[in-house]
Amino acid sequence: MQRVVSQEILDSPSCPPAEAHKSLRDLSRINRWFGGVATTRSLIEHVAAATGQKHFSLLEVASGFGDVPRAAAAQLATEGITLDITDLDRFGTHLQPEHRAVIADALAIPFHDHSFDLVSCSLFAHHLQPPELTCFVNQALRVCRHAVLINDLIRHPLHLALVYAGFPLMRSSISRRDGVASVRRAYVPQEIKKMLARESTRIVISRHYLFRMGVTVWKQGNELLK
Repeated sequence: MQRVVSQEILDSPSCPPAEAHKSLRDLSRINRWFGGVATTRSLIEHVAAATGQKHFSLLEVASGFGDVPRAAAAQLATEGITLDITDLDRFGTHLQPEHRAVIADALAIPFHDHSFDLVSCSLFAHHLQPPELTCFVNQALRVCRHAVLINDLIRHPLHLALVYAGFPLMRSSISRRDGVASVRRAYVPQEIKKMLARESTRIVISRHYLFRMGVTVWKQGNELLK
């Protein structure tokens, strides 16, 4: 299945806020039910086990409602792992007013070097072309102290069929159209590894429930890389 790039409506500044919120609510349900939250939780558990650290500051990039890291945090709390989360999104209308958040571009993250333990994103990497993805990861590595965590889809014909089958679960027509576009433009693990091989000497890629991919890009100079 070849990668096909098409514009997603939720990415457009002309998308009506009410429709964007309806689609973001669909994404919240999809992430809870079909592996999105579980993937982020697994990635953070891996970092916690590797570092021995139990508390992390985390920047969630292209966060939307920021529900994925917070749902993961609620589950991780039972293991004694806590998160201090900051959201970043280029559309202020996507952000939740009760969350600590900043409106900014993921390709020009407006924080100093080493500002957060972790930089994370969910369902964002497939929105980027290879040079943009490399740029984002470089920005995220600059800002983080430990690792960049990427939670995204895996492109596969069966995954595309599952999206069509799931249309009745999506209340927004934007979600249905964007869901198809997302799978078609998603990467596969081999493509991600090849693109990011120069950015870190240690990249861990894992597969998760229902065609989810987890990518941990360890920061160069991290004690785990010595």
